[in-house]
Amino acid sequence: MHSIFSRLNNGSSLLSSCLMGLLLAVTLSTFVFTAEPQGNLTIGSIRVLEGRNPRRYNQKQEVGVVRFNVTADLTPLFHWNTKQIFLYLQAEYNTTEGVQNDVVIWDRIVRRKEDASINVVAKDKYHLRDVSRTFRGVPHAQYALKYNIMPYVGVLTYGEVARTSEAVVFPKLGEL
Repeated sequence: MHSIFSRLNNGSSLLSSCLMGLLLAVTLSTFVFTAEPQGNLTIGSIRVLEGRNPRRYNQKQEVGVVRFNVTADLTPLFHWNTKQIFLYLQAEYNTTEGVQNDVVIWDRIVRRKEDASINVVAKDKYHLRDVSRTFRGVPHAQYALKYNIMPYVGVLTYGEVARTSEAVVFPKLGEL
């Protein structure tokens, strides 16, 4: 009647169809579970110092050093499909030419729900540099604490935890 190979083929195709249906249900459930994390972001100080261009050693470049305070509760973002959360602090400003720049100056990976309460008082992990090598003419910057949820199965989800209430002014070179 039916050979052993045809029975194995039918059984494996049924199991793979069931597995694909389960993965589709998990992916669609990502859109159902939405949460709003709470957080607070304050910028302590900004200093603009003279540094060297990392690509060309003999060129001078202005470097922004930012001190900040972050408190955030990311526990509502963790559920059964959350593998990890990528949390980052982003500086957003317009250059003198009108180009919008979004620069990541600090980041952290949160892998467990127990580590999801963030309280950080630090300075930037990555210094703020501009392509034009100077911050003259850049009036101000907004800072935002954003996240990226990386699920086990499904699409990546982006969101924002906190934002500075007013724009922070860049000081002149060497000024506090």
